Amino acid sequence: MSAPPAIDRIIIDAILAGRISAGTRLGEQSLATLFATSRTSVREALIRLEARGIVHISPRRGWFVIEPSWEEAQEAFQARCAIEMDILRTVATVPSATIAALRDHIRQERAAIAGDDVGLRSYLLGDFHVCMVEALGNRILADILRDLTARTVLISALYQSTHDATESCNEHQQIVDDLAAGDLDRAAALMVAHIGNVEAGLTKRIDTDPLFDLRQALRIEPTRAGTNPPR
Repeated sequence: MSAPPAIDRIIIDAILAGRISAGTRLGEQSLATLFATSRTSVREALIRLEARGIVHISPRRGWFVIEPSWEEAQEAFQARCAIEMDILRTVATVPSATIAALRDHIRQERAAIAGDDVGLRSYLLGDFHVCMVEALGNRILADILRDLTARTVLISALYQSTHDATESCNEHQQIVDDLAAGDLDRAAALMVAHIGNVEAGLTKRIDTDPLFDLRQALRIEPTRAGTNPPR
């Protein structure tokens, strides 16, 4: 029985929507039951995701969604900048159908932001970049970018992004306006600035405070350097 190609895409889309977070365990038997397929088929899909840098396997523990380090986070954003800036600077013209598709995508972003579906909002904001590259005619780069965007969605959740959804949507709008005006160099510069803004909104919470999540849950302020915590 061959692995349904949808398994890979559904897992990626769930990450883009924020429904699967960094460090989530992906059990082979559970996934096989959900997809009504064999564990071998699921394993093959997970191996492909491992090759794409989305999951990893821990001996005797199973498969887990990656938890990118701070250095890996920076590399992922740099890679996205390189791909998106290059594609915008190398296309000759942007077809009107592409502009219309991107404007429609932004309308969906705004509707999701106005609503209460956080997962849809997260998915659309990340998928804008994939749709843009795909609409510009490079499906290979779109596939690479989908994986990189999934990684940066995991990173944003892991490192507590403060970049506002409305701000991201407005920046997408500015980029499309420049594409429509034929100013591809400015669109590329805005894209680099946009990705930089998202990266700048990350706080290095895990490296600086390994007890961040528990501290937030218990509402305990960090102790000052040189003082001992209460016993």
